[in-house]
Amino acid sequence: MNFSMSERQIYWRDRVVDFMNKYVYPAVPTYYEQMKGFGTNRWQVVPVVEELKAIAKKEGLWNLFLPKDSLPEDSPYRGAGLTNLEYAMCAEEMGKVGFASEVFNCSAPDTGNMEVLARYANDAQKKMWMEPLLDGKIRSAFLMTEPAVASSDATNIALEIKRDGDHYVLNGRKWWSSGVGDPRCKIAIVMGKSNPDAPSHAQQSQILVPMDTPGITVLRMLPVFGFDDAPHGHAEVVFKDVRVPLENLLLGEGRGFEIAQGRLGPGRIHHCMRTIGSAEVALEKMMKRLQSRVAFGKRIIDQSLWEERIATARIDIEMTRLLCLKAADMMDKVGNKVARLEIAMIKVAAPRMALKIIDDAIQAHGAGGVSEDFGLAKQYASMRTMRLADGPDEVHNRAIARWEMGKYRAPKSA
Repeated sequence: MNFSMSERQIYWRDRVVDFMNKYVYPAVPTYYEQMKGFGTNRWQVVPVVEELKAIAKKEGLWNLFLPKDSLPEDSPYRGAGLTNLEYAMCAEEMGKVGFASEVFNCSAPDTGNMEVLARYANDAQKKMWMEPLLDGKIRSAFLMTEPAVASSDATNIALEIKRDGDHYVLNGRKWWSSGVGDPRCKIAIVMGKSNPDAPSHAQQSQILVPMDTPGITVLRMLPVFGFDDAPHGHAEVVFKDVRVPLENLLLGEGRGFEIAQGRLGPGRIHHCMRTIGSAEVALEKMMKRLQSRVAFGKRIIDQSLWEERIATARIDIEMTRLLCLKAADMMDKVGNKVARLEIAMIKVAAPRMALKIIDDAIQAHGAGGVSEDFGLAKQYASMRTMRLADGPDEVHNRAIARWEMGKYRAPKSA
Protein backbone atom coordinates (compact mmCIF):
# COMPACT_ATOMS: atom_id res chain seq x y z
CA MET A 1 0.00 0.00 0.00
CA ASN A 2 1.58 3.23 -1.20
CA PHE A 3 0.44 6.50 0.39
CA SER A 4 2.80 8.74 -1.56
CA MET A 5 1.47 10.86 -4.42
CA SER A 6 2.59 10.09 -7.94
CA GLU A 7 4.44 12.65 -10.04
CA ARG A 8 1.34 13.03 -12.21
CA GLN A 9 -0.89 13.69 -9.18
CA ILE A 10 1.51 16.30 -7.87
CA TYR A 11 1.88 17.91 -11.29
CA TRP A 12 -1.84 18.43 -11.87
CA ARG A 13 -2.63 19.35 -8.27
CA ASP A 14 0.12 21.96 -8.26
CA ARG A 15 -1.09 23.41 -11.55
CA VAL A 16 -4.58 23.81 -10.09
CA VAL A 17 -3.18 25.31 -6.87
CA ASP A 18 -1.08 27.78 -8.85
CA PHE A 19 -4.08 28.78 -10.97
CA MET A 20 -6.24 29.22 -7.87
CA ASN A 21 -3.60 31.43 -6.24
CA LYS A 22 -2.94 33.48 -9.36
CA TYR A 23 -6.47 33.94 -10.67
CA VAL A 24 -9.33 32.50 -8.60
CA TYR A 25 -8.66 33.79 -5.07
CA PRO A 26 -7.97 37.35 -6.30
CA ALA A 27 -11.25 37.21 -8.27
CA VAL A 28 -13.45 36.38 -5.26
CA PRO A 29 -14.14 40.04 -4.29
CA THR A 30 -14.89 40.86 -7.93
CA TYR A 31 -17.32 37.93 -8.13
CA TYR A 32 -19.36 39.20 -5.19
CA GLU A 33 -19.23 42.80 -6.38
CA GLN A 34 -20.58 41.76 -9.77
CA MET A 35 -23.30 39.70 -8.09
CA LYS A 36 -24.31 42.76 -6.03
CA GLY A 37 -24.44 44.82 -9.22
CA PHE A 38 -27.15 42.55 -10.61
CA GLY A 39 -29.63 43.94 -8.07
CA THR A 40 -32.82 41.90 -7.79
CA ASN A 41 -32.18 39.97 -11.01
CA ARG A 42 -29.48 37.66 -9.68
CA TRP A 43 -29.97 35.03 -12.39
CA GLN A 44 -27.26 36.32 -14.69
CA VAL A 45 -23.89 35.08 -15.92
CA VAL A 46 -21.10 36.45 -13.72
CA PRO A 47 -18.55 38.04 -16.11
CA VAL A 48 -15.44 37.28 -14.07
CA VAL A 49 -16.21 33.54 -14.16
CA GLU A 50 -16.37 33.61 -17.95
CA GLU A 51 -13.04 35.46 -18.02
CA LEU A 52 -11.42 32.85 -15.78
CA LYS A 53 -12.87 30.00 -17.84
CA ALA A 54 -11.17 31.36 -20.95
CA ILE A 55 -7.83 31.46 -19.13
CA ALA A 56 -8.22 27.96 -17.68
CA LYS A 57 -9.13 26.55 -21.09
CA LYS A 58 -6.11 28.23 -22.68
CA GLU A 59 -3.82 26.77 -20.02
CA GLY A 60 -5.18 23.24 -20.50
CA LEU A 61 -6.89 23.10 -17.09
CA TRP A 62 -10.18 22.02 -18.62
CA ASN A 63 -12.52 19.03 -18.28
CA LEU A 64 -10.10 17.46 -15.83
CA PHE A 65 -12.76 15.08 -14.48
CA LEU A 66 -13.21 13.09 -17.71
CA PRO A 67 -11.44 9.71 -17.78
CA LYS A 68 -8.90 9.13 -20.55
CA ASP A 69 -11.13 6.78 -22.56
CA SER A 70 -14.24 9.01 -22.49
CA LEU A 71 -13.35 10.88 -25.68
CA PRO A 72 -11.28 10.12 -28.81
CA GLU A 73 -7.62 11.10 -28.63
CA ASP A 74 -8.08 13.76 -31.31
CA SER A 75 -11.03 15.41 -29.53
CA PRO A 76 -10.36 19.10 -28.78
CA TYR A 77 -12.38 18.67 -25.57
CA ARG A 78 -10.57 15.68 -24.15
CA GLY A 79 -8.83 17.54 -21.33
CA ALA A 80 -6.13 15.97 -19.20
CA GLY A 81 -7.68 12.51 -19.02
CA LEU A 82 -7.11 12.21 -15.28
CA THR A 83 -8.05 9.13 -13.31
CA ASN A 84 -10.41 9.51 -10.34
CA LEU A 85 -7.43 9.33 -8.01
CA GLU A 86 -5.51 11.99 -9.92
CA TYR A 87 -8.55 14.23 -10.12
CA ALA A 88 -9.29 13.91 -6.40
CA MET A 89 -6.55 16.28 -5.26
CA CYS A 90 -7.50 18.82 -7.95
CA ALA A 91 -11.16 18.71 -6.96
CA GLU A 92 -10.26 19.23 -3.30
CA GLU A 93 -8.55 22.49 -4.24
CA MET A 94 -11.55 23.56 -6.34
CA GLY A 95 -13.81 22.94 -3.36
CA LYS A 96 -12.20 25.81 -1.49
CA VAL A 97 -14.05 28.45 -3.56
CA GLY A 98 -17.72 28.07 -4.45
CA PHE A 99 -17.43 28.95 -8.14
CA ALA A 100 -13.96 27.47 -8.76
CA SER A 101 -15.07 24.14 -10.21
CA GLU A 102 -17.01 25.97 -12.93
CA VAL A 103 -13.85 27.86 -13.90
CA PHE A 104 -12.27 24.50 -14.86
CA ASN A 105 -15.54 23.23 -16.44
CA CYS A 106 -15.70 20.68 -13.67
CA SER A 107 -18.92 21.65 -11.87
CA ALA A 108 -22.08 19.68 -11.16
CA PRO A 109 -24.45 18.79 -12.65
CA ASP A 110 -22.58 19.33 -15.92
CA THR A 111 -19.86 16.82 -15.02
CA GLY A 112 -22.35 14.02 -14.46
CA ASN A 113 -24.31 14.94 -17.57
CA MET A 114 -21.17 15.02 -19.71
CA GLU A 115 -20.21 11.60 -18.40
CA VAL A 116 -23.68 10.28 -19.25
CA LEU A 117 -23.47 11.69 -22.76
CA ALA A 118 -19.95 10.37 -23.25
CA ARG A 119 -20.99 6.91 -22.12
CA TYR A 120 -24.55 6.48 -23.36
CA ALA A 121 -25.40 9.08 -26.04
CA ASN A 122 -25.34 8.39 -29.76
CA ASP A 123 -23.19 10.45 -32.15
CA ALA A 124 -25.95 12.93 -32.97
CA GLN A 125 -26.75 13.52 -29.29
CA LYS A 126 -23.08 14.03 -28.51
CA LYS A 127 -22.69 16.51 -31.34
CA MET A 128 -25.78 18.45 -30.30
CA TRP A 129 -25.28 18.62 -26.55
CA MET A 130 -22.03 17.11 -25.28
CA GLU A 131 -19.74 19.24 -27.43
CA PRO A 132 -21.12 22.63 -26.27
CA LEU A 133 -21.03 21.37 -22.67
CA LEU A 134 -17.43 20.25 -23.03
CA ASP A 135 -16.65 23.61 -24.58
CA GLY A 136 -18.26 25.45 -21.64
CA LYS A 137 -20.66 27.32 -23.93
CA ILE A 138 -23.85 26.04 -22.28
CA ARG A 139 -24.87 24.51 -18.96
CA SER A 140 -27.28 21.72 -18.08
CA ALA A 141 -29.53 20.19 -15.45
CA PHE A 142 -30.42 16.70 -14.25
CA LEU A 143 -34.10 16.30 -13.29
CA MET A 144 -34.82 13.29 -11.13
CA THR A 145 -36.28 14.30 -7.74
CA GLU A 146 -40.04 14.85 -7.46
CA PRO A 147 -42.09 16.61 -4.75
CA ALA A 148 -44.98 14.15 -4.68
CA VAL A 149 -42.99 10.97 -3.95
CA ALA A 150 -40.09 9.80 -1.79
CA SER A 151 -37.46 10.07 -4.51
CA SER A 152 -34.78 8.35 -2.42
CA ASP A 153 -36.51 5.25 -3.81
CA ALA A 154 -36.15 5.93 -7.52
CA THR A 155 -38.83 3.35 -8.38
CA ASN A 156 -41.32 5.93 -7.05
CA ILE A 157 -40.49 8.45 -9.77
CA ALA A 158 -43.72 9.18 -11.59
CA LEU A 159 -43.15 11.79 -14.32
CA GLU A 160 -44.81 10.23 -17.35
CA ILE A 161 -42.88 9.60 -20.55
CA LYS A 162 -45.45 8.37 -23.08
CA ARG A 163 -44.83 7.63 -26.72
CA ASP A 164 -47.05 9.41 -29.24
CA GLY A 165 -46.08 8.84 -32.85
CA ASP A 166 -42.57 10.15 -33.45
CA HIS A 167 -42.45 11.96 -30.10
CA TYR A 168 -42.47 11.25 -26.39
CA VAL A 169 -44.88 13.35 -24.33
CA LEU A 170 -43.79 14.29 -20.79
CA ASN A 171 -46.15 15.17 -17.96
CA GLY A 172 -45.19 15.64 -14.33
CA ARG A 173 -43.33 17.76 -11.83
CA LYS A 174 -39.70 17.88 -10.68
CA TRP A 175 -37.95 19.89 -7.99
CA TRP A 176 -34.49 20.57 -6.62
CA SER A 177 -33.50 20.72 -10.27
CA SER A 178 -30.07 22.25 -9.76
CA GLY A 179 -28.76 24.60 -12.42
CA VAL A 180 -32.09 25.49 -13.99
CA GLY A 181 -31.78 29.10 -12.83
CA ASP A 182 -28.67 29.69 -14.93
CA PRO A 183 -29.55 31.48 -18.21
CA ARG A 184 -27.00 29.24 -19.95
CA CYS A 185 -28.93 26.08 -18.96
CA LYS A 186 -30.06 24.81 -22.35
CA ILE A 187 -30.53 21.05 -21.85
CA ALA A 188 -31.87 18.79 -19.12
CA ILE A 189 -31.57 15.06 -18.71
CA VAL A 190 -34.96 14.01 -17.34
CA MET A 191 -35.75 10.70 -15.66
CA GLY A 192 -39.34 9.49 -15.79
CA LYS A 193 -41.58 6.47 -16.11
CA SER A 194 -41.95 5.11 -19.65
CA ASN A 195 -42.82 1.45 -18.99
CA PRO A 196 -45.28 1.27 -16.05
CA ASP A 197 -46.01 -2.42 -16.62
CA ALA A 198 -42.37 -3.52 -16.70
CA PRO A 199 -40.45 -4.85 -13.67
CA SER A 200 -39.79 -2.04 -11.16
CA HIS A 201 -36.21 -1.33 -12.27
CA ALA A 202 -37.09 -1.38 -15.98
CA GLN A 203 -39.91 1.17 -15.84
CA GLN A 204 -37.74 4.29 -15.99
CA SER A 205 -36.07 6.02 -18.93
CA GLN A 206 -33.88 9.09 -19.35
CA ILE A 207 -34.42 11.59 -22.12
CA LEU A 208 -32.78 14.79 -23.36
CA VAL A 209 -35.13 17.76 -23.07
CA PRO A 210 -34.15 21.23 -24.35
CA MET A 211 -35.17 23.77 -21.71
CA ASP A 212 -36.94 25.98 -24.25
CA THR A 213 -39.37 23.19 -25.23
CA PRO A 214 -43.02 24.38 -25.06
CA GLY A 215 -44.84 23.11 -21.97
CA ILE A 216 -41.94 23.51 -19.54
CA THR A 217 -42.64 25.96 -16.72
CA VAL A 218 -40.09 26.91 -14.07
CA LEU A 219 -42.56 27.34 -11.24
CA ARG A 220 -40.16 28.76 -8.66
CA MET A 221 -36.57 28.80 -7.47
CA LEU A 222 -36.04 27.04 -4.15
CA PRO A 223 -33.77 28.69 -1.57
CA VAL A 224 -31.63 26.59 0.79
CA PHE A 225 -31.84 28.00 4.32
CA GLY A 226 -32.64 31.34 2.70
CA PHE A 227 -29.78 31.27 0.15
CA ASP A 228 -30.92 31.26 -3.47
CA ASP A 229 -27.61 29.93 -4.87
CA ALA A 230 -27.94 32.30 -7.85
CA PRO A 231 -27.07 32.20 -10.65
CA HIS A 232 -27.10 28.39 -10.39
CA GLY A 233 -30.12 27.76 -8.21
CA HIS A 234 -32.55 24.90 -7.63
CA ALA A 235 -35.93 24.93 -9.34
CA GLU A 236 -39.36 23.36 -9.23
CA VAL A 237 -40.26 22.55 -12.83
CA VAL A 238 -43.63 21.55 -14.30
CA PHE A 239 -43.96 19.50 -17.51
CA LYS A 240 -47.31 19.85 -19.28
CA ASP A 241 -47.63 17.92 -22.55
CA VAL A 242 -43.96 18.48 -23.36
CA ARG A 243 -43.22 16.89 -26.74
CA VAL A 244 -39.71 15.60 -27.34
CA PRO A 245 -38.53 13.70 -30.47
CA LEU A 246 -37.97 9.96 -30.11
CA GLU A 247 -34.30 10.39 -30.99
CA ASN A 248 -33.77 12.30 -27.72
CA LEU A 249 -34.14 9.12 -25.67
CA LEU A 250 -30.88 7.94 -24.08
CA LEU A 251 -29.81 4.34 -24.64
CA GLY A 252 -33.35 2.88 -24.83
CA GLU A 253 -36.67 2.58 -23.04
CA GLY A 254 -36.49 1.13 -19.55
CA ARG A 255 -32.76 1.74 -19.15
CA GLY A 256 -32.97 4.78 -16.86
CA PHE A 257 -31.66 2.94 -13.81
CA GLU A 258 -28.68 1.66 -15.73
CA ILE A 259 -27.81 5.22 -16.75
CA ALA A 260 -28.43 6.58 -13.24
CA GLN A 261 -26.03 4.09 -11.67
CA GLY A 262 -23.36 4.91 -14.22
CA ARG A 263 -23.83 8.62 -13.56
CA LEU A 264 -24.03 8.74 -9.78
CA GLY A 265 -20.81 6.91 -8.89
CA PRO A 266 -18.36 9.57 -10.14
CA GLY A 267 -20.71 12.44 -9.25
CA ARG A 268 -20.99 11.32 -5.65
CA ILE A 269 -17.26 11.12 -5.14
CA HIS A 270 -16.64 14.47 -6.88
CA HIS A 271 -18.88 16.08 -4.26
CA CYS A 272 -16.85 14.39 -1.53
CA MET A 273 -13.54 15.58 -2.97
CA ARG A 274 -14.76 19.17 -2.97
CA THR A 275 -16.20 18.70 0.52
CA ILE A 276 -12.72 18.06 1.92
CA GLY A 277 -11.55 21.36 0.46
CA SER A 278 -14.56 23.10 2.02
CA ALA A 279 -13.71 21.60 5.41
CA GLU A 280 -10.11 22.83 5.11
CA VAL A 281 -11.40 26.36 4.46
CA ALA A 282 -13.65 26.22 7.52
CA LEU A 283 -10.79 25.00 9.70
CA GLU A 284 -8.54 27.79 8.43
CA LYS A 285 -11.18 30.41 9.20
CA MET A 286 -11.67 28.91 12.66
CA MET A 287 -7.94 28.99 13.42
CA LYS A 288 -7.52 32.60 12.34
CA ARG A 289 -10.55 33.71 14.35
CA LEU A 290 -9.47 31.88 17.50
CA GLN A 291 -6.03 33.46 17.37
CA SER A 292 -7.36 36.98 16.86
CA ARG A 293 -9.91 37.16 19.69
CA VAL A 294 -9.37 37.55 23.42
CA ALA A 295 -11.85 36.50 26.11
CA PHE A 296 -11.41 36.31 29.87
CA GLY A 297 -7.86 37.55 29.63
CA LYS A 298 -6.44 35.19 27.02
CA ARG A 299 -6.81 34.24 23.38
CA ILE A 300 -9.76 31.99 22.65
CA ILE A 301 -7.43 29.48 20.99
CA ASP A 302 -5.70 29.00 24.34
CA GLN A 303 -8.92 27.83 26.00
CA SER A 304 -8.53 24.07 26.39
CA LEU A 305 -11.85 23.05 24.86
CA TRP A 306 -10.75 24.52 21.52
CA GLU A 307 -7.61 22.38 21.47
CA GLU A 308 -9.80 19.29 21.40
CA ARG A 309 -12.02 20.68 18.64
CA ILE A 310 -9.03 21.64 16.50
CA ALA A 311 -7.40 18.24 16.93
CA THR A 312 -10.63 16.43 16.13
CA ALA A 313 -11.09 18.53 13.01
CA ARG A 314 -7.64 17.68 11.68
CA ILE A 315 -8.05 13.98 12.47
CA ASP A 316 -11.46 13.86 10.77
CA ILE A 317 -10.22 15.63 7.64
CA GLU A 318 -7.27 13.26 7.28
CA MET A 319 -9.40 10.14 7.82
CA THR A 320 -12.01 11.34 5.35
CA ARG A 321 -9.42 12.21 2.74
CA LEU A 322 -7.91 8.72 2.98
CA LEU A 323 -11.33 7.09 2.56
CA CYS A 324 -12.05 9.34 -0.42
CA LEU A 325 -8.73 8.48 -2.06
CA LYS A 326 -9.30 4.79 -1.41
CA ALA A 327 -12.72 4.97 -3.09
CA ALA A 328 -11.25 6.87 -6.06
CA ASP A 329 -8.42 4.37 -6.40
CA MET A 330 -10.84 1.44 -6.34
CA MET A 331 -13.03 3.08 -8.98
CA ASP A 332 -9.98 3.33 -11.22
CA LYS A 333 -8.80 -0.23 -10.60
CA VAL A 334 -11.97 -2.32 -10.30
CA GLY A 335 -14.77 -0.06 -11.52
CA ASN A 336 -17.62 1.90 -9.95
CA LYS A 337 -19.79 -1.15 -9.34
CA VAL A 338 -17.19 -3.02 -7.28
CA ALA A 339 -16.29 0.20 -5.44
CA ARG A 340 -19.91 1.00 -4.57
CA LEU A 341 -19.41 0.28 -0.86
CA GLU A 342 -16.49 2.70 -0.61
CA ILE A 343 -18.46 5.29 -2.59
CA ALA A 344 -21.40 4.88 -0.20
CA MET A 345 -19.17 5.23 2.86
CA ILE A 346 -17.42 8.39 1.68
CA LYS A 347 -20.74 9.91 0.59
CA VAL A 348 -21.95 9.60 4.20
CA ALA A 349 -18.69 10.44 5.93
CA ALA A 350 -17.57 13.54 4.01
CA PRO A 351 -20.60 15.84 4.52
CA ARG A 352 -20.91 14.83 8.19
CA MET A 353 -17.26 15.63 8.77
CA ALA A 354 -17.45 18.97 7.01
CA LEU A 355 -20.66 20.00 8.76
CA LYS A 356 -19.11 19.39 12.18
CA ILE A 357 -16.05 21.50 11.34
CA ILE A 358 -18.14 24.28 9.78
CA ASP A 359 -20.36 24.26 12.88
CA ASP A 360 -17.31 24.62 15.14
CA ALA A 361 -16.03 27.43 12.91
CA ILE A 362 -19.37 29.20 13.27
CA GLN A 363 -19.11 28.80 17.05
CA ALA A 364 -15.61 30.27 16.99
CA HIS A 365 -16.94 33.34 15.18
CA GLY A 366 -19.75 33.87 17.69
CA ALA A 367 -22.75 35.76 16.34
CA GLY A 368 -20.69 36.72 13.31
CA GLY A 369 -20.62 33.08 12.28
CA VAL A 370 -24.33 33.00 11.47
CA SER A 371 -24.15 36.26 9.51
CA GLU A 372 -23.18 36.60 5.85
CA ASP A 373 -19.91 38.34 6.75
CA PHE A 374 -17.70 35.26 6.97
CA GLY A 375 -19.37 32.93 4.45
CA LEU A 376 -19.81 30.16 7.00
CA ALA A 377 -23.60 30.24 7.12
CA LYS A 378 -23.83 29.77 3.35
CA GLN A 379 -21.13 27.13 3.51
CA TYR A 380 -23.15 25.24 6.13
CA ALA A 381 -26.36 25.52 4.10
CA SER A 382 -24.63 24.22 0.99
CA MET A 383 -22.96 21.35 2.83
CA ARG A 384 -26.17 20.31 4.58
CA THR A 385 -27.73 19.56 1.21
CA MET A 386 -24.93 17.06 0.54
CA ARG A 387 -26.52 14.71 3.08
CA LEU A 388 -29.49 14.55 0.70
CA ALA A 389 -28.05 15.05 -2.79
CA ASP A 390 -27.25 11.93 -4.85
CA GLY A 391 -29.11 9.82 -2.31
CA PRO A 392 -29.70 10.57 1.40
CA ASP A 393 -27.47 9.17 4.14
CA GLU A 394 -30.11 6.59 5.01
CA VAL A 395 -29.96 4.96 1.57
CA HIS A 396 -26.17 4.70 1.63
CA ASN A 397 -26.17 3.48 5.24
CA ARG A 398 -28.69 0.82 4.29
CA ALA A 399 -26.36 -0.47 1.58
CA ILE A 400 -23.37 -0.41 3.94
CA ALA A 401 -25.29 -2.22 6.69
CA ARG A 402 -26.58 -4.90 4.34
CA TRP A 403 -23.07 -5.57 3.08
CA GLU A 404 -21.87 -5.89 6.69
CA MET A 405 -24.78 -8.16 7.61
CA GLY A 406 -23.97 -10.37 4.66
CA LYS A 407 -20.59 -11.23 6.15
CA TYR A 408 -22.24 -12.73 9.21
CA ARG A 409 -25.41 -14.19 7.74
CA ALA A 410 -26.15 -17.68 8.99
CA PRO A 411 -26.16 -20.45 6.33
CA LYS A 412 -29.60 -21.50 5.06
CA SER A 413 -29.24 -24.90 6.73
CA ALA A 414 -28.96 -23.30 10.20
